[in-house]
Amino acid sequence: MLKYLDYTFFTNALCGVVLISICSALIGTYIISRRMVAISGGVTHACFGGLGLGYFMGINPVLMAGVFAVGSSACVEFMSRRMHLREDSAIAVVWALGMALGVLFVFLTPGYVPELNAFLFGNILTVTSSDLQAFVIFTAVLAAFFIWQYRNIVAVAFDRDFATVAGLPVKFVSYTMTVFVAICIVLTIRLAGVMMLMSVLSLPIITAEVFWSRFKPVLYASVVFSLLASVGGLFLSTVVDVPCSALIVLFMVAIFAVSKTVALIKNNLQRNKIKKINK
Repeated sequence: MLKYLDYTFFTNALCGVVLISICSALIGTYIISRRMVAISGGVTHACFGGLGLGYFMGINPVLMAGVFAVGSSACVEFMSRRMHLREDSAIAVVWALGMALGVLFVFLTPGYVPELNAFLFGNILTVTSSDLQAFVIFTAVLAAFFIWQYRNIVAVAFDRDFATVAGLPVKFVSYTMTVFVAICIVLTIRLAGVMMLMSVLSLPIITAEVFWSRFKPVLYASVVFSLLASVGGLFLSTVVDVPCSALIVLFMVAIFAVSKTVALIKNNLQRNKIKKINK
């Protein structure tokens, strides 16, 4: 497997999964703490409308997907705050609208859309040097924002009403993180595709929450779990002729299953120990 490191496309893919693992862990920890995991699915499927429009108009589909992602994320935030609509309901609106527009524009696009499967199912091996540059810039900006606004991010993620009463910059943090979520989703489409992106943004964090409950330990652990699954899935795809994105998600599910089993065994041992002491 190590012989593949001599190929530029594989080293680009390896660097891509490392960077996206870090970004998705940061973003995922925030949206799961805020109980907005569905937004990843909603914005991801809204991106499909941008992809379809990009193909139909002959514009870079990733650029149009980015416009749709940021717009749909802002719409979810606006509808939930200004229109007093529940966040899950707002997400459902942009989810359905994005998919409908995507199907419409892809159908209207003359000829065959060659790269659509890559966006739907993911193909990390298509990551280019320019994509890596965008990943590096985004990762640096996201990490810097987390360091700068860490306390406010945690406060908004766990209790936005309390943060508002406390006079914290809730709107600034919420809308900025919403934009980060949208950009992260657009950049990660090549990794997991529209169909599997929600798993990449949620499974590592859910696994980390099996052992920890505080924001910072969950954040660090989710980065580790995401890296293990992403790098493991990439290298395994060189041996098994299966799409890398599917293997990455399967790795994440396996890590979660093992973690949950270990936690249950540990809890049962502790209960038995307590029972013996009480006797």
